[in-house]
Amino acid sequence: MALTLSNITFDCDNATVLAEFWSQLLDRPVDPDGNQYFATIGRGGPAPTLMFIAVPDKTPGKNVVHLDLSAPDWHEQIERAIALGAERIGDFDEYGLRWATLADPEGNLFDIAQG
Repeated sequence: MALTLSNITFDCDNATVLAEFWSQLLDRPVDPDGNQYFATIGRGGPAPTLMFIAVPDKTPGKNVVHLDLSAPDWHEQIERAIALGAERIGDFDEYGLRWATLADPEGNLFDIAQG
């Protein structure tokens, strides 16, 4: 039997704040009963659950998660992410693919691609 992707876990400083950022960016609600130490998005749903766990010692220099997102209106989605608190790191056009790399409010990198 094959493995199933169940959760995508973010190590973070404040689970509530980071879950709210990703909730707004992905237009998916934060699950009830979250707090500054533990919060989730999509628990019990068909897509993988996003899980946010406060840790006292995030590994320096390590990206604690990296998501690749895509949208037909990718320019608008990039601007929306920036308005929500993301920082634009760079734009790329390689091998026939175009995307922007951004950082969430705690510095975790993610990409938004044309598609």
